[in-house]
Parts: sequence; C-alpha cells; structure tokens
Amino acid sequence: MGKASEILKKSRKIVIKIGSQVLSNDEGLMDHKTITGISNQIASLIKDDKQVVIVSSGAEVSGVSAIGRWNRHGDLNYKQAMCAIGQVELMMEYKKHFLENELIVGQLLLTHQDFEDKTKSLYIRNTLFTLLDEKVVPIINENDSVSVDELSISDNDTLASMLSNLWGAELLILMSDIDGLYNISPYKDDSAKLINEVYDIDDVRHKVDLSGKGKLGNGGMETKIEAAESVSKFGTSLLLINGKTPGILTDIYSGKDAGTIFVAG
Repeated sequence: MGKASEILKKSRKIVIKIGSQVLSNDEGLMDHKTITGISNQIASLIKDDKQVVIVSSGAEVSGVSAIGRWNRHGDLNYKQAMCAIGQVELMMEYKKHFLENELIVGQLLLTHQDFEDKTKSLYIRNTLFTLLDEKVVPIINENDSVSVDELSISDNDTLASMLSNLWGAELLILMSDIDGLYNISPYKDDSAKLINEVYDIDDVRHKVDLSGKGKLGNGGMETKIEAAESVSKFGTSLLLINGKTPGILTDIYSGKDAGTIFVAG
C-alpha cells in the first residue's frame, strides 16, 4: 500500500478541490462524464464514514456551456456574468449526481474578506460543521461574480488550503489535469519523472521545475506547493492527483500508488 492510500484511508476530514481543467472537455465546455465519476467516488468515501468538503472550480466553464458561446474575451463583467450563470448550472449538476447517491448538497460562495474577518470565519466554520453533521455535502467556490482584486482569493488551490486550515482537515486533495508533481514539466520533456512522496517541501522546491499552469485554471504548480506548505503547518497532508483519470480516488483508496502525496510532519 502506498503512502497516499495509507493517509487517505486514515483521514476522516477531507477537503477535495476540483480544478476547472478537470471539469471541462477539449472544447472548454462542461465535462459531464468526469463530473459524474468524481461525484460517485466522493459519495463512496462519504458512505465509508468520511466527511468531505468540496471546493469546486468550473463556474465560468458551466456558464459558457449553458449559453453555448463565449464573447467579449478579457471583459471582467462578462466573465463575472458567466460565473453567475455557471454557479447555478454547476450546482444543479452536483445536486443530480449526489442525489443519485442519496446525498444532499449545500453551497457556500466566499471571498478573501470572509477569512480575514474573525466573526465571518467563525460563521463559515460553524456552517461547515452543521452541514456535515446533517450529512450534507458542502460545495464551495470563490464568489467570482462579486470578487474584485482586493477581495479575490486568486485561485481555488489557495481557497482550499484556507478552508482546510479553518476546518481542521486531515487531508487536502487537489484534483488537477496533471498526474502529480514531476521533477520537470512533462509538457516540456518526455523524460519527466513523477515524484510520489514529498516529505521536505523546501528541498523539493529547489529540485523541480514549478513553471507553467493549466489552460483554464488560475493556479499552477507553484500554488499547489504553496497550498502544501500552508496546510502542513497545521498537520494536514496534501495529495495532488489527476482528476481526469477515471476512478482515481477509488484506486488510491484500494491501495494503488498514484499522484503525489505531500506528507505533513
């Protein structure tokens, strides 16, 4: 059994962040098949007595899918409008799949300001505890439709790490479109080697190429390293996996060695 499987099995409080690249197809529209598969895998974890909080990107992709076109590239107001449409579409998609697994979902939309305010942070934490006590699956995203630069969290890797720390998660899982952390970018060099386990984040920073990011998401490998650094201070491990790989969570839970696990000390 790999280290990732070991930590996943023993962790009860888990945050799972799902990136935009994972939830979209090659045309930049919503990938219904992938969302179905991930929802079913998360439902299986919950039925095995895990508490799971989902941080989901994909509002913009879902909005574009709903209206069937993308206009005014670079227009912030248009992007925020797409997110307003997409949040509804995305939640409807999650609601459908979790309901098939006899689970109810609830939504929280947050900004950076919510974490800076101690009273709001307490409300967020209490809401999470209450939803989970009621067996409801919290699905969280940044409130893109109202966020501006000074309120923006910047990417959902950061949002997921902030939530993990606030809630006291034991494991943070980042689902991206890459298999894990490589010594060099596999998009640049076919000889790139996957690193399955990381115990010293400072050391790995100086040994790997962290440049580049996905086509649709804001966060690159650097933000994932930063997320691992942030949660490790609270004793939380981070698992980076390819959410596009069918059954990836189920496989790891069954003992397969996949992805990169940043093991908290």
